[in-house]
Amino acid sequence: MKIGVITFPGTLDDGDAARAVRLAGGTAVALWHADHDLRGVDAVIVPGGFSYGDYLRAGAIASLAPIMTEVVAAAGRGLPVLGICNGFQILCEAGLLPGALVRNAGLHFVCRDQRLAVEAETAWTADLKGREIVVPVKNAEGRYVADAATVAELEDTGRIVFRYKGGNPNGSLNDIAGVASADGRVVGLMPHPEHAIDRLTGPSTDGLALFTSVLRAAART
Repeated sequence: MKIGVITFPGTLDDGDAARAVRLAGGTAVALWHADHDLRGVDAVIVPGGFSYGDYLRAGAIASLAPIMTEVVAAAGRGLPVLGICNGFQILCEAGLLPGALVRNAGLHFVCRDQRLAVEAETAWTADLKGREIVVPVKNAEGRYVADAATVAELEDTGRIVFRYKGGNPNGSLNDIAGVASADGRVVGLMPHPEHAIDRLTGPSTDGLALFTSVLRAAART
């Protein structure tokens, strides 16, 4: 299975995401922000970083990049897409996920290992639903916000995929750490599963299951 990993100017976690794909048993395919071709990949990862320096709003400029036009169209056809941290911001700005990510409640950059409850089964979490995992979180604009009707819909339809446990690091509404599209194929989260795939470099190997999950999901389609 081939998983595309997008690089924008300012992306810094693309190499980590590609390594996670390889460790899970997939083939990582590099995609550039100016590309107009997804190169036949079976899923796409929009990784973390500071795309375009986070000018305007975090993820706002990246959401208009040529590659995102292709991602939005492919997601509409059911292609699995994962947005991590800045990638989550980009997916919200592109309209693939509801809500927005704004400055942390304490106005500080937060970097720590974070417990998460996995509450929904998606293309990216089939191996994790019902579990509690530990992955790093590192953000300054990670506070998830949405209007009351949107939050209620996410709660009622089981689209809150990850929820902060043991303390909310950024003030996100309802302790929301990640959400999914209605079909469960597009997922965004602020914490970094690609930094929890090897005990040598992370707090756990819990994050690897996101990448093995999508490889199995892609193999079934």
